[in-house]
Amino acid sequence: MTTARVWFITGASRGLGRAFAEAALGTGDRVVAAARDLGPLDDLAAAHPDDLVRLELDVTDRAAVQVVVDRAAAAFGRLDIVVNNAGTMLLGMVEEATEEQIRAQFDVNFFGAVWVSQAVVPHLRAQGHGHILQVTTMGTGGGVASTGFYAASKSALDSVSQALAMEMAPFGIAVTIVQPGGYDTDLFTRGITTTAPLPEYEPLRTRMAEMWGDDAGPDPSTAAPVVLELTRLTEPPLRLIVGGASYDLVQQMDQARTEEYRTWEHLSRQAPG
Repeated sequence: MTTARVWFITGASRGLGRAFAEAALGTGDRVVAAARDLGPLDDLAAAHPDDLVRLELDVTDRAAVQVVVDRAAAAFGRLDIVVNNAGTMLLGMVEEATEEQIRAQFDVNFFGAVWVSQAVVPHLRAQGHGHILQVTTMGTGGGVASTGFYAASKSALDSVSQALAMEMAPFGIAVTIVQPGGYDTDLFTRGITTTAPLPEYEPLRTRMAEMWGDDAGPDPSTAAPVVLELTRLTEPPLRLIVGGASYDLVQQMDQARTEEYRTWEHLSRQAPG
């Protein structure tokens, strides 16, 4: 009989976090679900009273993160898989964003994930195993108009997570940067903050809306099987794009960047560094 694994998931009440929690419980694993609002997890708690523990958490509160992570580790005696999923979206042009909005974006998407990572590492190192999943976005390769600060916060987490992966490898702890595409989550509804729009950007804003269209994307549950398979790999990748269409788009962006580098290689090589 396979031993049930223990998951710790932030932002677990909705969207991808909820989908991952539900999928893990469906396989017989145990889940410690952390979120600011635990109400949406009532049905899962009723269906899995012995395998789901819910803990209220605001990831921007570093002291609270430490307390909750310690409680999570004690709930089932260990942590096998940690999913840093909590996130918000700041939508607006760079000029429009206030200092408060920018800092709030990084407080959740970057610092919140860092606080959780710092808090779980001692537990995972003591165990001699563990897998940290840092949920970023397919857009970490570059910013797009009106989502620049969201992409920046996720790109910062991407870079730190790559460093973390190198630091954790000697202890038997894996780190994977999970890069999902656009799924039908609450990110653009409950999780969104919008800037006060300046009229100068209205034409660009209209073009961006037309580019994105009205398709909300696939249901988050469709991403869960991929993440489940990822966590079962003995040698998981550092990065994984989740979504076929997203994979194709990332490849196009990477190719465009490579081509631009090559176009200006002659200028780059004029410097000796």
